Amino acid sequence: MRLMVVDDSNMIRSRIARVVQDGGLKGVVLVGLARNGAEAIRVARTAQPEVVTMDLTMPEMDGIECITELLRIAPHTNILVISALSDKSTAIAALRLGAKGFLSKPFSDTELKLALLDVMETR
Repeated sequence: MRLMVVDDSNMIRSRIARVVQDGGLKGVVLVGLARNGAEAIRVARTAQPEVVTMDLTMPEMDGIECITELLRIAPHTNILVISALSDKSTAIAALRLGAKGFLSKPFSDTELKLALLDVMETR
């Protein structure tokens, strides 16, 4: 599985990347990191991720807009929304648009792994 991490927080991007790269998830390869939705679209065109972790609140292009665009160019992408609970209504909107799962911040490494496995199984 090819994974791209999209979050405006460097700390969150690094943490998700570390969990994946430390062998926490067999068969998952990190293919891209993006700080916002616009960057995610550019990265996705070349990296062709199969699974994406997506923050909702970001500058330039938010997660909702990015999910819409990503699924337009790559309809089979599995998206896991990772966002703060204050975004609950936005998270529901993201799921309606085609995101496959939701994980609220803060999260543990175990919660992240389980959420990613769940989203990968929906392929």
